[in-house]
Amino acid sequence: MGPGLAGVPDTIEAIPMSETRIVLAIFEFVVLVFSLSIHEAAHGWMANRLGDPTAKMLGRVTLNPIRHIDPIGTVAIPLVMLLWPGGGQFLIGWAKPTPVTPRNFRNVTRDDILTTIAGPVSNVLAAVGATVLLLILSKTSLTGATIVHQIAATGEVDPSLMGSMMFPLALILYMGVTLNLILAVFNLLPLPPLDGSHVFRHMLPYKALRIYDSMGLFGLVLFLFWGFPIIEHLVDPAIRVMNGVLLRF
Repeated sequence: MGPGLAGVPDTIEAIPMSETRIVLAIFEFVVLVFSLSIHEAAHGWMANRLGDPTAKMLGRVTLNPIRHIDPIGTVAIPLVMLLWPGGGQFLIGWAKPTPVTPRNFRNVTRDDILTTIAGPVSNVLAAVGATVLLLILSKTSLTGATIVHQIAATGEVDPSLMGSMMFPLALILYMGVTLNLILAVFNLLPLPPLDGSHVFRHMLPYKALRIYDSMGLFGLVLFLFWGFPIIEHLVDPAIRVMNGVLLRF
């Protein structure tokens, strides 16, 4: 499967580059790494269920980030973007592609599609799970409710509440919601080598498929320079729904 690639906006834009901002950068980095691990492990788990044990034999059906880390895409680039002065508006990263051997599938086309969409689906489920935990936090603590509602409503938190133990937990969970939704949407785009391209290519005739495959990373590189407004537009409705749920309950 293609590399899990993600872009995530700053959750708390009002916080300057400082010790607090560095802590937030660490939170974002940790959430990114585990979200990518969920994504890649899901590819491997589904492939194994459908008859291809390649990823399982290589130890990739695990949430252990060490198994999925790409030194450049998972570590170097995200950290530079997070800690660079004025950076952090978007966080980009990717993990090692999950190895899949399609000839092991019983139904190559169907099983390849199911294995492909398992990654984005796992990120949607992770976002839903993080939302449920935020709701539990909101219902079991008055301070937790205040923090959750402020983050969902404005993306900011009253500085006086940042000393609460609830703040880092709520912030990490909210980052988990937004980042996993962005990761799911981004990877469903039909741009090689993203997951969406693995589904889209099965719909193309042979001649068109050769041209499409020859695009390689060119289309994705262009998108990384100019396409983030598209991602924001596509994922915004889902984030609005999640924020509405958090504010209502």
